[in-house]
Amino acid sequence: MMNQATTTSLPATASARSKRGLRAAALTLLAAGMLVSPFFGSSYLLFQATMVMVYAIALLGLNILTGYNGQISIGHGAFYAVGAYVAAILMDQSAVPYWLTLPVAGAVCLVVGFLFGLPALRLAGLYLALATYALGVALPQLLKFKKFEGWTGGVHGIILNKPEAPWGLPISADQWLYFFTLAVAVLMFVLGWNLLRGRVGRALVAVRDHPIAAVSMGVNTSLYKSLAFGVSAMFTGIAGALSAIAVQFVSPESFTIFLSISFLVGIVVGGVATIPGAIFGAIFIQFVPNFAASISEGAPWAIYGVVLIAFTFLAPRGIAGALFRRR
Repeated sequence: MMNQATTTSLPATASARSKRGLRAAALTLLAAGMLVSPFFGSSYLLFQATMVMVYAIALLGLNILTGYNGQISIGHGAFYAVGAYVAAILMDQSAVPYWLTLPVAGAVCLVVGFLFGLPALRLAGLYLALATYALGVALPQLLKFKKFEGWTGGVHGIILNKPEAPWGLPISADQWLYFFTLAVAVLMFVLGWNLLRGRVGRALVAVRDHPIAAVSMGVNTSLYKSLAFGVSAMFTGIAGALSAIAVQFVSPESFTIFLSISFLVGIVVGGVATIPGAIFGAIFIQFVPNFAASISEGAPWAIYGVVLIAFTFLAPRGIAGALFRRR
């Protein structure tokens, strides 16, 4: 029997090794393609790829809150706007280097999100969604407030300069911005992966699925719910700061409630409570509206709605969920 068990375990071990080898090869090819592609694409394609990575960071942050902790937010565009304006104000008025604005924007949004999460502890479900919706609606109006115009630029916004490649690197500004965003995105995804696969991630899922059981096991639900808001806002704020650097312009009209709804659509289409789902959702919200406009200039949002409904029917668990289930 020992020989039979040994012989049956050998094919399983070989299969697992082959799967790991294929996965490593696929990741290597993907990494090589992402590093080489900027030298063959146009500036517009580079900008689109950069914005996909920016949106992916924002969607990962929203997924931490909604997917892994079960708190619905329809106002995450507000944290995105806070991060963008923190970066823009620091670069425009204090001449802070663009790369240094990212940790500052993340820290500010971490504090703002944590403080917003404290009163949100008394709300759940649709009531929490309405509270976040109110935040997303109110913030663009606050950015236009006359007493803040000296900082925010009011309705005119703030114009920024595109950062040039440092150290005399023989690449264009668009290519450097792509590589810089790619490095930040990899760092944030590694941070999110370690966070969600560890003790904190298990506590967030426990609070989402069985809050009473989580309390009985010693999980501080109030702390973890507020922490989920703070960390989620930090990710989204860093994405907003990257967006300000990439677009080179911020204004209140860039952060309407539609942006928050697009983020929610992105995590649903990409896959709720899946880390790769943030990437698929970012691709969706970046390219599908342009695709819909190319099909019908008169009614692009009708085409967008049809595509969105098709995704909900064909992949109810999101693109990442459908791929995992098929595998």
